[in-house]
Amino acid sequence: MELKKNTLIWGAIGILFILVLFLTYKVSISTGNAIDGSGKLDTSTWSENEKMNYEMHGTVPARLQGKVVSSSSSGGMVGGC
Repeated sequence: MELKKNTLIWGAIGILFILVLFLTYKVSISTGNAIDGSGKLDTSTWSENEKMNYEMHGTVPARLQGKVVSSSSSGGMVGGC
């Protein structure tokens, strides 16, 4: 009984590990060219209004929503408003 329980636990850990690797790879692919080598967003093609909204509110332009993953849990806004 103990051996079966240990096998089940290690199997679950293995599946979770593979899932984490897959999701990490998927996120790294989905960011594409939106993030440059330093880890910052590439804002060279953004308008002045889009840059101001990102700097002041932390909002990313709608056309990039699928390419950029928000690191904030408050919906992408810096202050959480």
